[in-house]
Amino acid sequence: MQRRSAIKNIALTIGSAIVLPSWANAWNHESVKNTHFFVSASQEALLAEIVETIIPKTDTLGAKELNVHQFVPKMITDCYDKKAQEVFKKGLESVDANAKKDFSKNFIDCDAMQKLEVLTKMSKSDNTEEKAFVGLVKNITIQGYLNSEYVMTNLRKFEFAPGHYYGCVPAKK
Repeated sequence: MQRRSAIKNIALTIGSAIVLPSWANAWNHESVKNTHFFVSASQEALLAEIVETIIPKTDTLGAKELNVHQFVPKMITDCYDKKAQEVFKKGLESVDANAKKDFSKNFIDCDAMQKLEVLTKMSKSDNTEEKAFVGLVKNITIQGYLNSEYVMTNLRKFEFAPGHYYGCVPAKK
């Protein structure tokens, strides 16, 4: 009985060894890049201004400098359903439309307070798609910013799981 299971395991191992290289070679930079959600150059510039409005540059780097605007469409493509992708597409269009309606200029041309006002108005809007867009982009922007290399290495103080050992501190009774 054990010979059969041993032969079956050997056959599975050999089959896996044959299939694995062809599977691994199918993944390359171009194939991963092709799954990227299509965002035009003008939409990417608009998204860069939106994420910079959410997390602006202060004494630390802003979201735009950390390329969070490139992270947002990738997350929406890979992790969200078609409905969220449609909300994202329509939301990008409505940001510019709201800026033109309120300030008679594109969102990119507005100053920081006007940009913030447009996004705040959209987040409090009765239109559920506008509200969902602002929430979606805000959440992914915060996630991308907090998980960036800059924040993880320069702003967060990381300690290994047990924490620091202080040998000179007496034990409590």
